[in-house]
Amino acid sequence: MRGFRVMSVAVTVTATAVLAAACSSATSRPSPAQVSASASAQAAQLAAELQITPANGSKNVSPSTPITFHSTNGKVTKVTVTTGSSDSPVSGTLSSDGTAWQSTWALHVSQTYTVTATETASGGQQVTRTSTFRTLNPAQTFQCEIYEGDDQTYGVGMPIMLLFSQPVTNRAQVERSLEVTTSKPVIGAWYWDGNEKLYFRPRDYWPAYTTVSFDGHLDGVEAAPGVYGAADLTQTFDIGRSLIAVASTTTHYTHIYLNGKLKYDWPISTGRSSLPTPDGTYLSVQKNNPVRMIGGGAPGSAGYYNELVYWAVRFTFSGDYYHSAPWSVVDQGTTNVSHGCVNLPPADAETYYNMSIPGDPITITNSTAAGKWDDGWTPWFLTWSQYLKGSALGDAVEAGPQGSTFVSPATLPPDTATAPLGTSAPGNYEAGATL
Repeated sequence: MRGFRVMSVAVTVTATAVLAAACSSATSRPSPAQVSASASAQAAQLAAELQITPANGSKNVSPSTPITFHSTNGKVTKVTVTTGSSDSPVSGTLSSDGTAWQSTWALHVSQTYTVTATETASGGQQVTRTSTFRTLNPAQTFQCEIYEGDDQTYGVGMPIMLLFSQPVTNRAQVERSLEVTTSKPVIGAWYWDGNEKLYFRPRDYWPAYTTVSFDGHLDGVEAAPGVYGAADLTQTFDIGRSLIAVASTTTHYTHIYLNGKLKYDWPISTGRSSLPTPDGTYLSVQKNNPVRMIGGGAPGSAGYYNELVYWAVRFTFSGDYYHSAPWSVVDQGTTNVSHGCVNLPPADAETYYNMSIPGDPITITNSTAAGKWDDGWTPWFLTWSQYLKGSALGDAVEAGPQGSTFVSPATLPPDTATAPLGTSAPGNYEAGATL
């Protein structure tokens, strides 16, 4: 009996020990402090894996430095960028795998940015990091102006024309900062005319009735060493109906095409042999009714004239117009007698004047004189391949309702437009002109 009791106690003790071990395994849980410490450690690890550039506290940051976030163990699920002003939100692009984000345009100068990024790990844990930094205050800035007026309407040949206040040497960087949004798909390119003028021209004439929005993300762009843009530039304008004039110096007639169809065929007289109207595809620049024309030598000389001329549409800066010329009606349709302008019968000149808006193509053909580059708005003197050479990037631009992108010209679809209605024929410019 004693032996049994001893064994029984031993068994009981052993069983109790086993039961105690089992109960302990089933009910043991980490303390709140342990849970908090573990979560904090995991959050710290996630935060360390979410990299933000520029770093928090950075000063005099170059505006060309993009804001970037990169996660090594999760996905970027939220990004906010705020500034000390009411500027528009900073746009950016999220990588296809969701692990990285980068701002699109240059940062603004003299600006404090606060960047907040949230990362979500594969297990669902979230962590947020913040970086506050300030961009540099430049010693020199440049300004940029656009010719087109807000909500104004222009002809189908109108280029976007930009003028910079200082010479631009970082041309490629400036081009990358420019965006064109169009209501209809358009292929075009940028062209530098010197180092202060920049044009955007479509490959072919603009589609009629297109709305065009230009966005120059120039604030923060370094146009030349140490010279930064200090403001963005935006403008919206319209392309109206298609009105195209083609004048032949040999047939002595001008064809006027409205929306792709021949509307008028008028007799004209162009420049006499000593003052020929120069060849080329120009654009209507302005119109006056009347305009005073003075020339032909010194006052009192045989060729001198000082006349008020009516219904005048200008197409060269040197003074060539489509205009009313009642004095040459007898020669119109047969002989060239003008001082270089295109003479029209008064009623026809009035009709054209009332239809004309800036940017309407005007082509002069078969002249003995070549047109001069920059004597008027002359981007259409150039073929598409010539025009592309004026881009610092060498790229074409594909624009549409979602904005624009730079593309290799080799990837473009074939050009099916034909002159004179869809595009210009190869133009003329003076020998030795810089293109």
